[in-house]
Amino acid sequence: MREYLTPDRVANKIRLMRTQYQGTFLITEGETDARVWKNLVNLRQCFVENATNKEKAIGALDILEQDNVSGVLAVVDADFDRLEGKQSPTPNLLMTDTHDLETMLLQSPALEKVLAEYGSEEKIKKLTESTGQDIRTLLILPGVFLGYLRWLSLKEGLSLKFEDLSFKKFIDDTTLALDELKLIKTVKNNSQKYDLDEQTLHKRIEDLKQKTHNPWSVCCGHDLICILSIGLCKALGSCNTRQVESLILEKDLRLAYEAWFFSRTELYQAILQWEAANPPFKVLA
Repeated sequence: MREYLTPDRVANKIRLMRTQYQGTFLITEGETDARVWKNLVNLRQCFVENATNKEKAIGALDILEQDNVSGVLAVVDADFDRLEGKQSPTPNLLMTDTHDLETMLLQSPALEKVLAEYGSEEKIKKLTESTGQDIRTLLILPGVFLGYLRWLSLKEGLSLKFEDLSFKKFIDDTTLALDELKLIKTVKNNSQKYDLDEQTLHKRIEDLKQKTHNPWSVCCGHDLICILSIGLCKALGSCNTRQVESLILEKDLRLAYEAWFFSRTELYQAILQWEAANPPFKVLA
């Protein structure tokens, strides 16, 4: 029933808990995010509350700030906000270093741990040597174009549907190379937007690209994990599809993500600064 939570309900729960609990409240935007945070925070001093999505997390924080409830911090995915030049409206709202929490996991050594479990050293070496690219770059190259398409859809109100995409239709399973026009066609058909011109969309994406954009802020972590899943079946390993479904890989990345990986991030430093500005409240162990 948590999908029916509203910002008011999240805020009311925290208000009621505050009468008995004197620690910090950390509001997250999803259940999987909450699982990661529960492995990173000091659970004796910090209670993790899942608001179920970004808007509800921000809305609940806004209500609690208006009511002067202290010791409440929300952490949400940056999505495209940083690229749009949007700043956090309050020091109690922090964003991920990159597009989302999944991209932070992929940037960390958690990726190497997952590759060691599912990948083939021989295949990984062969692909990286033949392309001259490391694994993260091989994921980013196709992922960034898809990220720009997602961003374009939001900016221009195209209402493109990215759920349930068949990545095998546009990702080469031997090289992880992307067929850009096939991707656009697949997304267009998946969205039943048959009137959109593929060449026009391609040009709009090229116009949107900027060298100053950090590709890790453009890419959606779920997309990169779907590409990784394809790679582990052929280009990077010999798994069957069920072994490396995206949900399984996301879970494994979460489990492989260690606290010391997080301690090297900008978000970690931002939380330390928040703690310093909000004594006696603590988030980190």
